[in-house]
Amino acid sequence: MPEIRDAQRSLVYDAEHLVHRLLDRSAEFPVIELAGSRITLPVERRFASLEAVQLYLDRVRALPSVGRRWPRAAVPVTARERQGQGRAHYERAGAVVAVPGVTHGSQWALRELVVLHELAHHLADEVEPAHGGAFVARLVELAEIVMGAEAGFLLRITFLENGVRIG
Repeated sequence: MPEIRDAQRSLVYDAEHLVHRLLDRSAEFPVIELAGSRITLPVERRFASLEAVQLYLDRVRALPSVGRRWPRAAVPVTARERQGQGRAHYERAGAVVAVPGVTHGSQWALRELVVLHELAHHLADEVEPAHGGAFVARLVELAEIVMGAEAGFLLRITFLENGVRIG
């Protein structure tokens, strides 16, 4: 089977890094103006261990609203530590979320939006462009369900402002 082109990958990552920086400074600047709206930045969970990531994945998948929206939420996903300090990733074969973690000094990956990003890959019904419009729409909706409307709005506007196609 030919590989599907992942044309938006760098745009998606760049937009997510902007959102990460905003959330990292939310204690200092809890309210921001975005697209003409004033929003209170959501609290982003941080995880102290791989076990906490696994528990979070299990709990999010068990949410009735997630299960109704995405049938693949019923498919278990396993968290494992990834070697090195590079990016987190999802392995469809085996349904594995791999995140750099405490062992490798990569606490940056032990944050809610990184884990939701990987879970959004898992929830895809079929193989698709890894960071295509359908993935981005799923990530935004998942963030809205789990973190709240402000998180979804923040992601949606940041993606659109950075040229990311949604849907």
